[in-house]
Order: sequence, then structure tokens, then C-alpha cells
Amino acid sequence: MDTSPIAAPGRRRRRRHSAEFKASVVRACLQPGVSIAAVALANGLNANMLRKWVIDTERAASASFEPALLPAPSAADPSPGFIALSLPAATPADIRIEVRRAGTTISVTWPSSAASECATWLRELLR
Repeated sequence: MDTSPIAAPGRRRRRRHSAEFKASVVRACLQPGVSIAAVALANGLNANMLRKWVIDTERAASASFEPALLPAPSAADPSPGFIALSLPAATPADIRIEVRRAGTTISVTWPSSAASECATWLRELLR
């Protein structure tokens, strides 16, 4: 890391960081599950400045990406963009409730098609 001073003696000094250092720190920030603040703290940097470096790097990467350089899809390409799949009809499961009160256990199986009635019954039961 190059920390050559820019300001006059006795004043705060602005540090300059090499491009290799910036690239390595930004790469560390782009790892999954890594906090920019933690990387900044570990390297003695301001988290806001490091976030700006990450944003600048992402912008430069997206600016260099040109869709015109991608090969155009050919008419002979058999892979469509969307494939519709038929799924088997889902059979609704029954609602199963087990209530324990005063040493008594009540087990109820209710059809899921009548879920609102089950909720009403349970609400009344628990009053």
C-alpha cells in the first residue's frame, strides 16, 4: 500500500492506494457472506470509501459488458426461452389438530377444503 502524503506537514495526510491493493480488497468484498465493513476494518480503510470502490468496480464491469458481442440465437437453436411443464394435480392434505386440555387429548382430522370452518371451530373451542 502506497501512503504517500498529499497535504502539508502537520495536517491530515491523504493516503494513496495502489490499483492492486484496491482490486484485492474489492475482490474480498465480493465474496459471498463477507461484510464490506469487516473488510474495511481489517484493512484500515473507511467503509464508505471501500463501498465506493466496489460500486465503481461493478459499474466498470457492467459498462465493459456489451450484449452485441454475444452470439445471436440461430433459428436452428432448439432450446426455447420458456418451457411449460405440466404438474400433477396436488391433492390437499387433511388438517390435523391435537388439543390437550386438563389431562384430556382431542385429535381432529378436518378436510382442508373446509379450512375456514375448521378455524371457526378451533376459535370457539379455545375460548
